Amino acid sequence: MSFEETPGTAGNNPLPEPERRDVTVRRAPRYVPFLILGGIVGVAVAAVVAFALPGSASYDPGSVFGFFMILFAAGGALLGAAAALVLDRLSVRRAEHAVVESVPDTDTGTENISDTGTDGHPSPQS
Repeated sequence: MSFEETPGTAGNNPLPEPERRDVTVRRAPRYVPFLILGGIVGVAVAAVVAFALPGSASYDPGSVFGFFMILFAAGGALLGAAAALVLDRLSVRRAEHAVVESVPDTDTGTENISDTGTDGHPSPQS
């Protein structure tokens, strides 16, 4: 015998029953792009505040931009994270349930590599 048989299984299908599992499928946002986008928007707002609005002559616009860039980039990243969290919670509500089953590995239908041509079909025997 090439495989072991347990009593009572002789002649039956040796393949096991596929395992079924319930899974939850949902689309969750990626947090890093939200953080980066929030930081970029914060830098843009800092540039508008530093260069477009009138300021005091005692402060250099470059140093004002640097100060506001740190503050607004951090604030924008926090707002981006908050937006990602809100979208994540909404995706939990719209989650769908599915049933999946495992596919057993079988060796039927495999051919020897040397017997196949370049197009995947058996090569002619001479």
